[in-house]
Amino acid sequence: MKQVFIGVGILGLLFISCSKIEEKVNSTVTSTQEKVQQKTEELVQNAVTDQLGKLVDAEALSFDSVFPHSQPDLVQEDSGKKVVFPNGAPFYFFKYKTSDKDALLKMLYEQETTDEAQSMKTFEKVDGALFVEKLSFFEKFLPADAFGGAVIEELKNNPTAEYYKVKRFPHSSTIIYNPKNGTVYQFVDVKKQ
Repeated sequence: MKQVFIGVGILGLLFISCSKIEEKVNSTVTSTQEKVQQKTEELVQNAVTDQLGKLVDAEALSFDSVFPHSQPDLVQEDSGKKVVFPNGAPFYFFKYKTSDKDALLKMLYEQETTDEAQSMKTFEKVDGALFVEKLSFFEKFLPADAFGGAVIEELKNNPTAEYYKVKRFPHSSTIIYNPKNGTVYQFVDVKKQ
């Protein structure tokens, strides 16, 4: 009888040990699968970003190089990027400060144009939510440093931002003005003639 109890005890211990081993194996396999999936996602994202960076070219430029007839004291602390898409279409992004929003808008809509019929005579105030939505979509296809930081998040979280549109062919500008600190974000789309 003792041998039966010892045999049953040994079988019970073996059963418990096998269950623990199976649990440990399952846990290790699950953990490894999760790590492999995460690493794969990171590699794919890095590869996509790398390829887009090769396709979309971004270079630094100044506000004066695009708007040579601007007033010297109107724009301070400017930084800009020229982004060229694979189809050859460029656009410009500027971030700067201004002390006079009205003078800035006036200067922009008084810029020379190559086609008065396709140009506006003044600026118009536009809906910012629609612009931020479009910008969020296009940001996915741009190099990480194209806008120089968390511009979109800043725009989404700023209910006081003012949005304006100025069309002076071939340039079509969207201007975002932050009245709290005088910061301006300007996106310039260059239309083909």
